[in-house]
Amino acid sequence: MNQVVQIPTDPADAAGKVNLLDFDRQGLRDFFTQIGEKPYRAEQVMKWIYHHLESDFAKMTDVGKALRAKLDATCYVGPPKTLFDKAAADGTHKWLLGMDGGNAIEAVYIPEPTRGTLCVSSQVGCGLNCQFCSTATQGFNRNLSTAEVIGQMWVAAKYLGNITHQNRRITNVVMMGMGEPLLNFDNVVKAMSLMRDDLGFGLASKRVTLSTAGLVPMIDKLSEAIDVSLAVSLHAANDELRTELVPLNKRYPIAELTEACLRWIARKPRTSITFEYTLMKGVNDQPEHARQLIRFMRKLPTCKVNLIPFNPFPGTRFERSDADTIRAFQTQLLNAGILTMLRRTRGDDIDAACGQLKGQVLDRTRRQAEFLKRLDQGAVHAG
Repeated sequence: MNQVVQIPTDPADAAGKVNLLDFDRQGLRDFFTQIGEKPYRAEQVMKWIYHHLESDFAKMTDVGKALRAKLDATCYVGPPKTLFDKAAADGTHKWLLGMDGGNAIEAVYIPEPTRGTLCVSSQVGCGLNCQFCSTATQGFNRNLSTAEVIGQMWVAAKYLGNITHQNRRITNVVMMGMGEPLLNFDNVVKAMSLMRDDLGFGLASKRVTLSTAGLVPMIDKLSEAIDVSLAVSLHAANDELRTELVPLNKRYPIAELTEACLRWIARKPRTSITFEYTLMKGVNDQPEHARQLIRFMRKLPTCKVNLIPFNPFPGTRFERSDADTIRAFQTQLLNAGILTMLRRTRGDDIDAACGQLKGQVLDRTRRQAEFLKRLDQGAVHAG
């Protein structure tokens, strides 16, 4: 049974103050102009927020006292509240972050010898219904605000001691957490601009990646809005199977997705799209599935495949492919000249692996109730 943590209302928010995490650089400059301040003051404050991870205006020592008092009276720096955090044996770290009304989301940090990747959520739950994803079983409540998206990085950076341009613990960000980022386009783009901004977290474009299930019109819009990397959750290279696994494929089938990817590459010729392919036992891991994927990838020769062993969760009907099958699938792609990586499973002992993020979602759809009903029926049948 899901336990719902009661999250108190932030007193600053209740008082009608403005959360400065909701603004990108231009938005913050415009806001400072509106309150009668010089726009460059916004950039001073922005450096304190993102470079020093400071939320107390009184400690922003190069900002005038009068402005600090004005900000304290009208604004706040409000990242999500940490309900709990948990570390895995392999160093992966997960935070459960409180939203309004009992909702919560998850963010995950994955350390590697040469980099540290933060996986960030974009929605409370998910508006899509991909069959192999734990988040999908939770249903959907709402989109996250810009402050709630960038606030995940702020919380993680503060915890890790990340200092922009100095001790950079977070070197990469992937919008691959809970939710479909392109269904929350404006807030996600603003948050990613803060990740990239030199006065924000200062990450290069290739180090910020958005993963989508394939919203074709929004892929085109994204290519025009911001310079980031693109990943596409593919999971099958034939329409019948992909529609079963990723129902969005019925609206935007593989041919349309391919054309959108070709347009992306034409606009950004020095970039490469990563296609994510979760391997599930007996579902999409056979030699014929590899051949279908090879044919698909030959239309996009500069792109690459990221193979992901399926990460189980309670109630799922899918199983992880065995190690020999995974190796054979990868070898088949490599022998065909397809650049193929195998993602190492991280954080599965704390349910922080790819496809396992759940949080707490007060579902506005019937999806969570239907999943729990099937889960209960399965337990009865097993008994």
